[in-house]
Amino acid sequence: MSRNTATIASPPTASIAIAPTSIGRVLRHPAANAESLESIALLIGAATFVVGGLVAWFVFMGEDLPIAGPGSLGEFVAVGAAIVTLIAFLLGRLSLRTRSAAGFADAALPGLDASGARIHWFDLTAIALAHAFIALLGWIGLADLLEQSFQGAVVFTVPGAVLAGVGMAVTGYAVFLSSVHLTPMLLSFVLALFLVVGALASMLSSSDPLWWQMNLSALGMTNDISALAFNLTLIIAGVIVTTIARYATAAVPTTTHAELRGRNVVRVGLILIGIFLACVGVFPVDQFFVLHNTVATGMAVAYTVLVIGLRWFIPTMPKVFIMLGYVYVGVVVVLAVFFATGYYNLTAVELVAAVLIFSWIIVFLRNSGAMHAQPSTDAAAARVAEGTRVASAQS
Repeated sequence: MSRNTATIASPPTASIAIAPTSIGRVLRHPAANAESLESIALLIGAATFVVGGLVAWFVFMGEDLPIAGPGSLGEFVAVGAAIVTLIAFLLGRLSLRTRSAAGFADAALPGLDASGARIHWFDLTAIALAHAFIALLGWIGLADLLEQSFQGAVVFTVPGAVLAGVGMAVTGYAVFLSSVHLTPMLLSFVLALFLVVGALASMLSSSDPLWWQMNLSALGMTNDISALAFNLTLIIAGVIVTTIARYATAAVPTTTHAELRGRNVVRVGLILIGIFLACVGVFPVDQFFVLHNTVATGMAVAYTVLVIGLRWFIPTMPKVFIMLGYVYVGVVVVLAVFFATGYYNLTAVELVAAVLIFSWIIVFLRNSGAMHAQPSTDAAAARVAEGTRVASAQS
């Protein structure tokens, strides 16, 4: 015997068209959602293109411009991009303030909001200057590369104005999005890029081509622009490291007073590394020999103490990362032995040690973030397992 079943057709569902956000609403609530932020970034880029292009046209009028060098297109774009960077970064942070005031603070957007860490005005100032420095030196470097590729070429007034407007517009667009989407991981990337750009700029512009025969700090001893670039790089990078220190340790979960005390020790150690790094730039080695060497040694000591004691300060830290720190310290010790025996010079030891220290800080930030996400993941897995157990019992 068969049973007939009737199939009831469900009524057709009407498709709902989502209207695009109007420009007026975007301007009133620039940080309401990701779409609004993207629209504002495009508007900033468009405005920068118009204003920057007009200013460039007025400055370049009747002239044939070299690609790089003094009075060149590259120099104009680099300086203009640095100014645009500061303005775009400020607009990005102000947009986030209007977001909170308008009641959109609970919307899911990445940022620097973390329990136990608060961003300060000097943090934002250092981050903005790092962005501007990257833009300035990046465009100068690109102009030098193009100058070598198109030797003897010049740029006419109108194409030069258009290219200048485009370069500054792209910079403003990218920096605004970086400002509003600033996360600890993005901040660590900005730090790494800033250190590389600043160090290379100092090396390439140094008036002493044999600076490397002394030590890395020799870049900050001269009276030319390379010394200023090197020392400013260290000072700004030191402030950014202190910012990363607060956010990296804020993500570490604690359940006991001992774990909280250990986390605070790590935070203080990372902040000391940032302070000592900034002091290395504040006190050039040729003017403050003892003080310069003291803070440089203090940075190395603080890093070594953190690496060796991390397994006790934060017992939940992944063992692989702890072993990585031991390997890093071992490499630095081996390099120090090579320097003591005359096999390596001091510059090589300092460069490798700097790379190891800052890469360790960045990897620490990633591991602490993974530890912060682990409890929620474990809780979700436990809920799924409990639901499976209940379903099995009912069946």
